[in-house]
Amino acid sequence: MADLSPENKRIINHLKDKLLDILNEAKKVEFLLLQRFGENLDTYDSLEQLTEISEQARTRFTKLSNLQIHIAESQPEISSSLLQFIHQAIVSSEVKIPALEQSIKEIKTDWNL
Repeated sequence: MADLSPENKRIINHLKDKLLDILNEAKKVEFLLLQRFGENLDTYDSLEQLTEISEQARTRFTKLSNLQIHIAESQPEISSSLLQFIHQAIVSSEVKIPALEQSIKEIKTDWNL
């Protein structure tokens, strides 16, 4: 039967948790930035960057969730192309998550949030 290894399941769920944390933090920082400084020329770039971070986190979360659904629907076994796609999605997310987290941290530092 089609099923991912327990390790891959754990990795995907961990990545999804991290992506939700990033989405939440980006929206929280966006709210604080708007509340304290408003939307103006000074805050525009940071607000745009936070929106982009949120969109990237949401897109990656959705991609991983959709892959989990495709895996569940793959019977009797997972195709090699789907396994390769899963591996690429995992590696890509593992590389991107620290960059998204760092971007949020830098914005918070720049604005003393």
